[in-house]
Amino acid sequence: MGNACSAETPKKEKAVVDDDGCRLSYVGNAASDVLQKKYGKYWHTLWNVTTGKVVGEVHQTPQHAMSWPTNADPPAEHDNWFPQNMGKLMSRTQKWCDITSLGPPDGQFLEAFKEGLQNIAKTASDGRDTIVVRMMFGNIVGMPVNCDAVIQSLTEDLPEDANINVWVGAWRKGVSWNHSKIIAVDGYYLHNGGHNLWDPHYLQFDPVHDLSMEAVGRVAHDGHQYANSQWEFLKAEHSGVIGTIVSKLPDNMPMILPVRVTVSEWPDGIDEFPPMYDKHEMDKHPKPEGHVPMISMGRYGQMLANACPSDEAFVAMFDSAKTVIHMALQDLGPITLPGVPGPVAVPGCVWPKEYMSAFGRAIWDRDVDIEIALSNPTSIPGGLSITEACYGNGWTCAQVASELITTIQEQYLDVDEKDLRKAVNDNLRVCYIKQGQGNKWSDEGTMGMHAKHFIIDDQAYYIGSQNLYIADLAEWGILIDDKEQTKKCMQEYWNPLWKASYQGIDCNDDEVMDGLGVDRDGEDPRHIDEETKSLMEQAKRAEHKVSANSEHHHDGDAAAAAYIRGVS
Repeated sequence: MGNACSAETPKKEKAVVDDDGCRLSYVGNAASDVLQKKYGKYWHTLWNVTTGKVVGEVHQTPQHAMSWPTNADPPAEHDNWFPQNMGKLMSRTQKWCDITSLGPPDGQFLEAFKEGLQNIAKTASDGRDTIVVRMMFGNIVGMPVNCDAVIQSLTEDLPEDANINVWVGAWRKGVSWNHSKIIAVDGYYLHNGGHNLWDPHYLQFDPVHDLSMEAVGRVAHDGHQYANSQWEFLKAEHSGVIGTIVSKLPDNMPMILPVRVTVSEWPDGIDEFPPMYDKHEMDKHPKPEGHVPMISMGRYGQMLANACPSDEAFVAMFDSAKTVIHMALQDLGPITLPGVPGPVAVPGCVWPKEYMSAFGRAIWDRDVDIEIALSNPTSIPGGLSITEACYGNGWTCAQVASELITTIQEQYLDVDEKDLRKAVNDNLRVCYIKQGQGNKWSDEGTMGMHAKHFIIDDQAYYIGSQNLYIADLAEWGILIDDKEQTKKCMQEYWNPLWKASYQGIDCNDDEVMDGLGVDRDGEDPRHIDEETKSLMEQAKRAEHKVSANSEHHHDGDAAAAAYIRGVS
């Protein structure tokens, strides 16, 4: 599907019936139907129809973006509240805390997590059962997580006899790793969205725009259970002869193996792997007043074959749209080769045809409006280098629009050019994000976007970690299916964003029409030269946005990087 889950043909799965679906709208039902019919095997691990209550306003950074018309750069300490809020959420833990993210926390995020663990240790000091804390990250090719260093940083201020057990794990399989961003506490408190845990990207100057949310209720169980499967994968990969040998090696040792899993535990002497979360062991919480229907949905990428139900759920929801689809995204086009005029897609990388085709059907069959706000190309926050933080793959708004409109020509016979042009003019609006001062900060750095957010018919909205451009990673997010809650979310985020960003200047109808039918997919990676391979590696490092200089990562998987570069 849209994120290239697997080339294999999925086996026919036995359908399940989720009784919670009775309150869903036609948007939620479209997703639920495909999930129940095709992905029953992953019910309660990769998807679930459930309920929850959204807490407060959506969490957008920079926070001043709640007033998108502003002409001012963010003030000093503009978003210190955000990591502090994460630490407070952790501090509520009574029994169990799960955290997943692309990479370990740094800067103020690290300090907030350390304080959260100290508060958990205080809670656990009353003689209760030992509190479990599990943290899962992604072993990005060339930059594996040094789990030993991470757990040492996190626990250095904890008393030696603290009544908590902490595990830090990371995994990679081929070109897949964890990309979900979850904090789940006691099966009741939940944080989910697009934010990574990196100080320079969000808390310094030229911060990247991003979006997350907080909820309470039954939906939190799903975050824990999503994490379970990743921990089960780590444990399975450590078993056997090779796994046993690898588990004894330092986390920063270079390896050529296409699968790399690492885990560290605190304190020394506890089990190497954590227990699995069981919702039946959590305290019962009253259903919060104001709870609304939600669907948790995710994917495991290459970790498990054909385990990507969210891809098809997205398509089903897009196909259900009757009036409008709004999208706030980093990109729709694939990553591109740095420094090459074009832009030119990295060999082997393609556009998300299934999603784009669904947008085309929505326009052509049902006269649906499509509105897309994208990151400005090559936006770099916090004075980082382009290989550490590059938001925006480089495609113009007109090229994105051309790719979408081309799918109409591909799906329908005898499409008249005048009718296509009318569709471009009447139904399709694409722009880069802007604020009052335009699309640049005062130092001329362009504004980056990292949100993964869409709204269908002002009825239901998704917030999560899954990009719509193809990246075959492990992802997770939530569809909130309630008209009043969607209206509230739009008032807080989409409406001011769109009012400031869409000025009708980023996408010219003539350029869109002239660009129809152009092949913008990457070339066959089997026939490229060494210079292009080097550029591919640079592009993929920029996409992952992780500093190789971090004490929590090691730039030591050169052999594995070469392997992945050869097969990607």
